[in-house]
Amino acid sequence: MKRLTLLLVTLSAAPAFAQAPAMNASNPSTSAANTGVSAAKGVWNTMTGYFTAAAEQMPEADYSFRPVATVRTFGELVGHVAGAQNMFCAAALGEKQPGEDEIEKSVKTKAGLVAALKASTAYCARAYALTDAASAAPIKLFGQDNTKMGVLTLNAAHNGEHYGNVVTYMRIKGMVPPSSQPRPGQ
Repeated sequence: MKRLTLLLVTLSAAPAFAQAPAMNASNPSTSAANTGVSAAKGVWNTMTGYFTAAAEQMPEADYSFRPVATVRTFGELVGHVAGAQNMFCAAALGEKQPGEDEIEKSVKTKAGLVAALKASTAYCARAYALTDAASAAPIKLFGQDNTKMGVLTLNAAHNGEHYGNVVTYMRIKGMVPPSSQPRPGQ
């Protein structure tokens, strides 16, 4: 799992760096002292932005859509990502970890799920503000030794994994996913 996470972050880092602001002394959020957290945050911002845009674009009637009976509905995916973000970021912040699938099981409307996703993203912004030094602190997650940085990286990879699911759902519904839509000015 650690190798997969490292591979995903490594492969995803180049596009994130291309979109990230230049690192310099006038931009403390991306100072040279915090390049690790800044890189993880760039990947997380990209994946979470695409995922959130997809959640907003999918019509409410299609929140119950699932390609086959053995996978989550679109709405359940949104709830799962919101809940998982809360769990991962609470671990990184050293706060009480909520149940990973609480939102998925309790929130059923598009409005409620999008609001929960946005709230979990705002909560995670605090975790992605950690310094590299603070992110090196050891923690346990899923009963295994990790670091806060490892958990932040895992969260970004997890969001990317489920954005891939959402892309498939959207394509089946004849929709263009956010990452394939033209950028402003193109």
